[in-house]
Amino acid sequence: MNYTKKQGQYLSFIYYYRKLNDQSPAHLDFQKYFNTNPASVNSMLKMLESKGFIEREAGKARSIKLLIEEEDLPELE
Repeated sequence: MNYTKKQGQYLSFIYYYRKLNDQSPAHLDFQKYFNTNPASVNSMLKMLESKGFIEREAGKARSIKLLIEEEDLPELE
């Protein structure tokens, strides 16, 4: 897959978060897990969406949907 290590970690986080919680992670979940700020999370999600790895519904919370298969994801660190 054509993603950076950090992008891969975000994608894996989305996958496992959805698997464990039956819903997509919120921005705050990303901030806590990756120890980052809201602007960084927003920037990363926009990048992942522009590359076609995820899709989101505008104005709807927790609407992230992965568009790649589990076998294309790296291990979550």
